Formats: sequence, structure tokens, C-alpha cells
Amino acid sequence: MPQSELMPKLKPELEALRNTLRVGQQAMADWGGGELAVAAVPGAGKSTGMAVAAAISIGKFQLHRNKQLAIVTFTRSAVSNIRKKVLDNLKGLQLPQNGFSVNTLHGLAFSIANSHRELSGFSLGDTQIISEAQKIRLIRQASIEWLRENPKQYQQLLEGRGFDGEDTERLRRQTVLRTDVLPGLARESIATAKSSGLTPADLRAANGGEILEIAAGLYETYNRLLSQQGSIDYDDMTLGALRVLDNDDVRQFWQNRIFAVFEDEAQDSSPLQTKLLEILAGDPNQQPESDSTTLNLIRVGDPNQAINSTFTTADPRFFNEFCDRCDLQARLSVLDRAGRSTAGIMAAANFVLGWVNADFQKRQQPQDLRNSLELPFRLQVIHPVDRSDPQPNANPTPLGGGSGVEIEFPPDIEQTAASIGARVLELLAAQPDLSLAVLVRQHNQGRFICNALADWSKQHGIPIYDVEQSDRRSRIPIDALAVLQFIDRPHSPDNLKAILQILAERQLIKPQDLNALASLPEQFLYPNLLDPKLSPVAKAAQHICMGLLKARLELPLYNLIAFMGMTLGYDQGELATADKLSDRLTQQLVGDYNIASSIEALRDIVESENFEAVEEENLEGRYMKGGQLTVISLHKAKGLDWDVVFMPFLHERTFPGKSFIPESVKFLGDYALPEVARTQIRALLHGENIPDPQTAWERSQMLKQAEEYRLLYVGMTRAKRLLWLSACQSVPFNWNNLDSRIDSAPICPAIKALSNQI
Repeated sequence: MPQSELMPKLKPELEALRNTLRVGQQAMADWGGGELAVAAVPGAGKSTGMAVAAAISIGKFQLHRNKQLAIVTFTRSAVSNIRKKVLDNLKGLQLPQNGFSVNTLHGLAFSIANSHRELSGFSLGDTQIISEAQKIRLIRQASIEWLRENPKQYQQLLEGRGFDGEDTERLRRQTVLRTDVLPGLARESIATAKSSGLTPADLRAANGGEILEIAAGLYETYNRLLSQQGSIDYDDMTLGALRVLDNDDVRQFWQNRIFAVFEDEAQDSSPLQTKLLEILAGDPNQQPESDSTTLNLIRVGDPNQAINSTFTTADPRFFNEFCDRCDLQARLSVLDRAGRSTAGIMAAANFVLGWVNADFQKRQQPQDLRNSLELPFRLQVIHPVDRSDPQPNANPTPLGGGSGVEIEFPPDIEQTAASIGARVLELLAAQPDLSLAVLVRQHNQGRFICNALADWSKQHGIPIYDVEQSDRRSRIPIDALAVLQFIDRPHSPDNLKAILQILAERQLIKPQDLNALASLPEQFLYPNLLDPKLSPVAKAAQHICMGLLKARLELPLYNLIAFMGMTLGYDQGELATADKLSDRLTQQLVGDYNIASSIEALRDIVESENFEAVEEENLEGRYMKGGQLTVISLHKAKGLDWDVVFMPFLHERTFPGKSFIPESVKFLGDYALPEVARTQIRALLHGENIPDPQTAWERSQMLKQAEEYRLLYVGMTRAKRLLWLSACQSVPFNWNNLDSRIDSAPICPAIKALSNQI
């Protein structure tokens, strides 16, 4: 049947599919071209709406292989999810399935850059995309190169303030700069600048002071090292794609091939990625610099779920600005009807949103802050769906006979875990198939909950799924590499610090100044009578390190990884993964099995990220399985939901929190250089005056607190039928040391205000 005869027959089916959507979602299905911003509240079904709108657009505009709808999203898992939804809709409509493509932003950029290498700026030979582990290694190398090439600036940093010339303090500061400060500054400034299209020259031209000058030097050195090894990073892929699209013929080819662009999770994209999508969504018959360029572009997101901006290059401000611009043109659709949660849970989330915004308005008194910072939340109130909504079981009845929100203030963390266990028993006794989760801000909080409820789990036969513990298995090659590098060169401050950090993260040693220990390896490992005595906590760390060194002398090489697992306290799954890693090295290095070759092989495994951990069960649906208690971080919980959500340890120190400046770096000032550089670069990007370091630090604190509150909001909106919130009176000061208790710990102000309303 000719395509011209296909459209009239499809219209009733398209209308029927449109009618499965609620009113807000139908704005996407009714799209007929141009820009459209879709700001969605949690649980509003934005991905479902986009998948239906995509299928309708493919039918409505008769799209095909050479004229496609390009759907882009943030993660590979999201790509699979939305592709399946679109395909299911197309099958129901009996439409061809080649009228769309789904990619991550990075994947789409690489396809464009790779299609015309001669225009991309990449080598015509093989161009390697470096992994995150390789990038970290290169950043460390760039930091060391910069130190060598800039001795005067390095000396100024070293002296900082309060320097008395004492050798021990000099060595300590050298370790801090080399292993912490400069790599951190490089990581933040390179990512923020490159993802925004700023060059080292742009940072220098900004005249932002010493910190941006150092950041520009680190950025320049990193780019040089990257080029020397013929590699690119993820931001280079976007830059390469933009260089390709600068060519008129190539740009028109891609614009003719792509009818429109639909972007999901738009609050997480960077400025360069947004620019790339706008070019692809443009009219091939118009010049890109034209003010009247028509864009076939739908951007869908929730700025109130922007929880990645403090550790990625995302900035919700850009999506908010896009929404405001579309609003002026009557092209903003707000999906504010959500069927996920009970009315009480939605009311609690709405209250927190309003309270936090009001609190920030009160606190933003200095003129510069008031002009440069938007509020943490976009004013989007979550409403229940209509009674006629097509979603089954929308806005379910609450559990427990109340509003669906419970707030408790237990005396301590032990009672918190006991209260969670008791409430789980009550709920599962009534409905055994409920899905339940404990959401935590810090991984060590989740580990504590799992350990505290381990006997309870066995006694009552209720499984606990520790998501972080499962994910930790994939990091075992990193542990093994650090251990072998340490026992190969124990006198290297970098190697010693790396192993001490692993011991601290696994709570095998108490929190202490690791830089001070690592700055003098011989004195720490082999102290003599004239050296200062080690503290008891330092002696405990020394004992473990010496045990690893002794193992090299007494054990065969192929047993070292197994010994490492025992030393680091691996559980059964981790030990199985360590055995798998050891077997792989044995097979790979036959005839050449020594420390040096093992380190090189492990480095390749870590940098290529091609080692799969041993899993104990089928991973399908593992997070939301009924009848089990899932323990998961708040960040990983985004996009998921459970019947019952427990959120313990909601204290002011975390929500909104305040960035802690370690004593070890205070010789540089009362601020952290990476955060200052990031804030200054963002000011440059937005055309604002570049703040001085102290003002930049204060702004970064406000941005961090805004994101922590959004993270709290994300956690609250994961619950469908019961949301259990708590803040105990006694809590550890540092979760790596459970004995360091704070009594009468202040509660998160927003939760305290909420408790007064319920």
C-alpha cells in the first residue's frame, strides 16, 4: 500500500493511542513541529508520554529510515527502556520500526564525529575514547607535569599560609597538592570548561585570578597528554561532532536525515550537548546563525530532579531557561498530574519544595547571591490524577491507615534499624508481596543497616538486597591494582595513600589524616626510636599495611589477590569475584607471571572496564522485587519506585549539609579550590562577573545545598503507599567511625517543619 494511502487508515489508531495519555502528556502527542518544553513532576509518566508521542509522530509524519525521529537520553539503560516502549507502540499500530533511533547524547555525538573524521579534528587512524579510570590517571599525570613546568606557582601554593619551613610540613603539603588538590582542581575545571566549549585560553582571558590561571594550565597540560596518546574523552566527542556540523553540506545531510529531536532527562545535559541537539533539530534550508531558525525539538525533563550537577557537567539552570523561553511562546507543557503516590506523600513532597524555596529566599541576602542564584526548585506542584485516568491503581490508598507518611525520631542509629525491621514485619505480614526499600545518602549508612538487620533477615526469612555491596564487586580490580602497586613500591606516597584510602572506605581503619601518614612512607612503615610515636589508630593502619608487605615475601604470587580479599574483609560474593580475577590473571600471564606484568594487566582491566563481577542471582527486577528489603543510595533510586520507602538519618549535617574543608588543605585558604574554580567558570559561562574565591565558595555551598534538597525530594517521591522518614538523636559524626557519636544531632530543617504539619 502506498504511503499516501496509509495515513487516513492510521488516524483512528493514532487517536486511540493518544487517548491512553493524560491531559499533560497529550501535549507531546499533539506536537506538530517547533520547540516544546515539557517540565514533568515525579511520577507523571514523562518517558511513557514521550514513547507514545514518538510513535504517533512516526505515523503522523510518515517517518522512515532516511527521515527519522532522533530520541536521545542520558544513560544506556534509559536507551533500552525507551526503545522498547516505542517499538511496542509501533507494533500495536502496525507501523514500520525504522522511523526512529535512540541514542545516548555521547553515542549520537560519536556517530556524527566518526562519520567525517577529516572534519572532526580526530586522528584519521584509530581514536581511543578514554574510560573514566583512564581519565583519572591522565589527570594525575597532568598534575605532576604541571608541577614540574610551573615551579614558581607550585612554590607559592606550597607556602600558602602559616608555613614555617619545617620539612615534615613541607612533605605533607606536597602530598596534599599532588594527590588531592591539583587532581581535584583539574578534574572539575576541565569537565566544566570543556563541556561548555571553553578553552584554556578562554579561562586565562577571563582574568579570574590565580585559581583560574592554574586551572587553565592544568587543562592545557591534560589536552596535550590526551593528544600525545591519540585519545579523546567524552566531551571531545561532542566538540568533534560540532566541528563536523560546521560544514554546511554535512550539516544539511544530518538535518535532512533527522526530522526532529526528542530529548529525555533534559535537566542533565550540558551546554555543548544542547547546542548539538539544536543544530540537528534545525531546518536544513536555514542558516544556523539565523535568529528565526525553526527547531523541531521536544525537551522533556524535571529540573526538580536535577541531582547530578555537583559531580557532572549538568546544570539545571539551562533547562529552566529553555522552559521559560518556551513559556513566553506558549510552548511549555507542565506534566503535574502523577499517579505514582498517595495524596499524603505528594502533599509532603510539595510542602518540602515550598518550604525549601522560601528558606533560600530568606537566606539569600547579599546582592550578588540574590542576582546569580535561582531557587533550588522550579515551582511545580504535584497533583493527583483525575478519576478517569487510564493508569491502573493510580494514586493508591496509603498503608497503615494514615496519610501514607510516618516520621519518627529514634534515640540512636541502632534503634533506627530496629524500627525499620519491626515496621517491615508488620507490613509484610499483611501483604507479603510489597516492594520495600531503604534509601540512604551515604554508602556506609546502607552498610550499617544491612549489618544491623543481618540476624533479623535470617530469623524472619526476609531477604535484604544491598545494591552497593553488589556494585562493590565490580571495583575489585581497582582494589587489587592498588594493593599490588603498594607492595611493589611501598615507599611511594601515592601508592601508600591509595591503599590507606581503601582501608578507610571499608572501615578497617579509623578516620585520620592520611596525607600525614603517606607523606613519610618510611617513617610510617619502618619507624625508628627517634621518630615520633604513632597514634593507636595509625598503628592499626600500619599493621594492615605491614601484613600486605609480609604476604609478598611468604606467599606465591597467585595467592596474593585471595589474601587481599581476606585482608579487606570481602564477603562471599566479593571473594568469588576475587577468585575469578586471580584465575584470569593466571591464564593471561602464563609464562610471564610477575608483579610488574600483573600490575600492567590489572591496569588494562581497570581502564578498559571489561571485567564482570560474579553475581549470585538473576539481576532482572532485582531492585524492586516484592517481599525483599532493598538497600540503595538515593542517587541510584532515581527513576525507580517502591510500595514502601524508608529514609533514615535525615539530619541537617546532610540535608542541606555544609561542605567540609579538611584541615589538611586549609593552608590554601578557607575554601576548596575545585569548587571555587567550578563556580567561577560557571559565572564566566553565564556572562556574570567572576566572583572572588570566598564569594565563589559561598555560592558553591548554596548550589550544593540546593542539590541535596532536590535529592531529598527525589527520595520522597519514590514511595507509592508509605513513606517512612526518621532522624535519630544520636548519630556518628563520621560514618567510617560509628563510635564518633553526636548527641542531639540537629534534624533536617525541612523534615522538622514537615513533622509539625503532619
